Amino acid sequence: MHVLDSSAFIHEYHTSDEMASVPAVEEELEGESAFRFDAMEGAGMHIHIPADNTVETIERAAVETGDGEELSDTDVRLVAAAFELDGTLVTDDYAMQNVAEHLGVVVEAIARDGITEQRDWRFQCQGCGREFDDHRDRCPICGSDLSRKNPA
Repeated sequence: MHVLDSSAFIHEYHTSDEMASVPAVEEELEGESAFRFDAMEGAGMHIHIPADNTVETIERAAVETGDGEELSDTDVRLVAAAFELDGTLVTDDYAMQNVAEHLGVVVEAIARDGITEQRDWRFQCQGCGREFDDHRDRCPICGSDLSRKNPA
């Protein structure tokens, strides 16, 4: 089962395997991409609504990897659908790829190269330089903004 992100419809992704997506993907699409979604749904693409507890699992995993602020609700639901269906997530979104691989979900990139390594992001204060494992709006020491930092 291939679980399709909006980029699959934008880049005219094709597979002979069974396909699925989530309802929110259709809302992100316009023009020909929206028509492709409708056509694939009419041809038997499964529309999956993941369980709330699975969505919560994905949200926790995204926080663990440092991608929680990067994922939209649609992104979280797509990863949840791939997780529940034991499917391959088809996306070009690096944050989604990172969270999916953290959870053992197989990922297939479309128009861009996929990620080469799974990362657990850290956050660094722009003022004092201190690093934190979890995202915060401001540094608790000096009050400056934090930014994501590659842990390598």
